[in-house]
Order: sequence, then C-alpha cells, then structure tokens
Amino acid sequence: MTIDAQTVDEYISKLPEERKKVIALLRKTIEENLPNGFKECINYKMIGYVVPHTIYPNGYHCDPKLPLPFINIASQKNYVALYHSGIYADKKLLNWFVAEYPKHCNRKLDMGKSCVRFKHMDDIPYELIAELSTKMTVKDWIGIYEERIKK
Repeated sequence: MTIDAQTVDEYISKLPEERKKVIALLRKTIEENLPNGFKECINYKMIGYVVPHTIYPNGYHCDPKLPLPFINIASQKNYVALYHSGIYADKKLLNWFVAEYPKHCNRKLDMGKSCVRFKHMDDIPYELIAELSTKMTVKDWIGIYEERIKK
C-alpha cells in the first residue's frame, strides 16, 4: 500500500481507520525517544526520520539529493513496518533487538534486514521500539553509515 502524501499528518489522515492509531502511536514513540538532530519527514512515501542535509550535506549515497535515512514507518497491505537502518548496519544493535524482542512481544519476530513487520496491531512492542529509538545518535549513525554502508 503506497500512500502519496506531502506531510506526515496527511499520510496518517489517508490511512484506514484501524491503522491511524497504530501509526500515530509508533510516530509518538519514536519522536519522544529519538536523540536530537534527526528530522521527521516523508521519505520514500513513508514517515521517515532522517539526518537532514544541514547536518550531513552529502546526503544518501544512492541519491545525494535525499537526506540520510535512519528510521521509516509505513502502513503496508498486510502489516505495519518499522525500517531501522541501525539494526541493519550494526550487528551488536541487531543482536540486542533480537534478544529483547521476546521479552516484549508474544509473537515470533518477523524481520528482514532492516524491516520489522507487525501483522498483529494489538501486539506491537512500543516500549522496545522506544528503547531502540534511544540507542543511536545522529553522530553514531553517520559514523556507522560511512564505515559500513557508504561505498
């Protein structure tokens, strides 16, 4: 499900009713816990938290006109997705997240490289996502990105 929106509020307003509350709570969870410096925007037709060009002028290596992405949240056809570049790029953070997940959620972790899929809207581990959001500063992310991802 792709949603064309210019702002985050517009994105949320276009969601099906049963997804609005979930996405809004994920947004609030991330916003309240993400270290300073990240900027909320629409990024890749999702709600994104990025390192703005004012902090990292080089932008994203795949398209330098875009800011450096960090976290995205999206309502997909059959699930809500949390994309976290830090768990893709930092094995220590990934291992922590995988170990903590069963302590916060009754369902099996459904995850790709950076994508955590939530098919059951009543079993999203918001407290774990809050803690995950605190784990990496803008400076940390830029360092890991330049060392491990940017080619």
